[in-house]
Amino acid sequence: MTAKILIVDDDDLVAASLKKVLIKIGYEVSTCLNAGEVEQFIEQFQPDIILLDIYLTTHNGIDVLRSLKKKHSSIPVIMITGYADVKMAVTAIKSGAFDFLLKPIDLEQLKFVLEKAVENLSLKSEVNKLHTLLEENELTKEFFGKSSKIQRIVSSVEKLAKSTDTTILLEGESGTGKEVFARFIHQQSPRCNSTFITINCATIPKDLAESELFGHEKGAFTGASAKTKLGKFELADGGTILLDEIGELTLDLQVKLLRVLQERKFYRLGGEKEVSVNVRVLAATNRNLEEEVGRGMFREDLYYRLNVAKINIPPLRERKEDIIYIAYSFLNEFAKKFSKNISGIDSAGLDLLKSYSWKGNIRELRNVIERVVLLAEEDELSDHHFSFLIEGKEADGNDDEKFILQVPPKGVKIDLVLKTLIQKTLKITNGNQVKAAKVLGLSRSKLRYRMEQLGIEVTKNIN
Repeated sequence: MTAKILIVDDDDLVAASLKKVLIKIGYEVSTCLNAGEVEQFIEQFQPDIILLDIYLTTHNGIDVLRSLKKKHSSIPVIMITGYADVKMAVTAIKSGAFDFLLKPIDLEQLKFVLEKAVENLSLKSEVNKLHTLLEENELTKEFFGKSSKIQRIVSSVEKLAKSTDTTILLEGESGTGKEVFARFIHQQSPRCNSTFITINCATIPKDLAESELFGHEKGAFTGASAKTKLGKFELADGGTILLDEIGELTLDLQVKLLRVLQERKFYRLGGEKEVSVNVRVLAATNRNLEEEVGRGMFREDLYYRLNVAKINIPPLRERKEDIIYIAYSFLNEFAKKFSKNISGIDSAGLDLLKSYSWKGNIRELRNVIERVVLLAEEDELSDHHFSFLIEGKEADGNDDEKFILQVPPKGVKIDLVLKTLIQKTLKITNGNQVKAAKVLGLSRSKLRYRMEQLGIEVTKNIN
């Protein structure tokens, strides 16, 4: 997107200089030299981002910021301050500023902060569209994420969905969204106007599994109902059935399922009349069924019958670019559910979410966002809202460069961990804050904010 930037600064030379630089970069820019007219400029110019000087001749920049966040919470405000105003910058962040820039403004730093703000705006726009689709109960390609990896998988799934009865096996860790993919396949298929039924094979008592799948006749077993019960296959006739956690089925039931897949016929438990069904079968598992076949725990003939087409859904840690997109969709969902006016997640919070391993995948992410939104009192989420994720856990990192966090038996405060991490990083970079910020995945201004917040001394000989 081509962002529109409003510069609010009563120093006309600074405003003109910034405007010239930003136009050259490719932004549309307007300048407001009187903070008392900022509302008028917002109404006329409709900016996407605001650059606001903290020190204005006639107004207090922090007061202007607070007013802007109340009336225009969706517009990111980037504050401009001098080197000696770090405490003021901390106040700005707490008051809702997206970030802050130190004078004299470094061009690369300016570009970096603006790019992050634009990225955040684009993400919110996409999530709002996604939220509308979810309210309409319609799944689209965009629902699953924006990464090239997940979009390639979705494209393959779309093609497979066009078949009327091709069996598809969905493999992936718990919480990766296998059931959602199955529902997407059904919605994209010629059977979309018929029934979609899910049955979790892991939750059915073994002695009732056959009845749940194929139904039973009156008196078929002790406790059987006084009338014929239809099983899930009959209920799904004409539509789609998802056999979730199919690896949990017993071997004898696997034999009966194989016959249904091959002949589309079965007998109800205790019945003598053969029942025919027209059902598309999807199967999902968090196990490696090929390995289960080798161990004798899953029938080889059933495995190959299910594995007409196999889709392996990658865990969230292998597509980190999707984490923020999905997190924002859940944020919208729970903010509405709990009537919270939460505008978004700041860059520190986003960095923490991207660095976490998410062993529970999308399900875990959803649960985390629900908890945080329910408990949050602020209008914007930050890293401290998610600090419980990293307390006592191993920090996530590259496979070949693991960072192990040792937590003493009596525990440790998160501020001490962050302070030690920043101090050691500064030592490695010989006090160079720019390099330290890159190592930690932060902007230089965010690093300085953390240093001031944690009482790490800022000296002039540190660049």
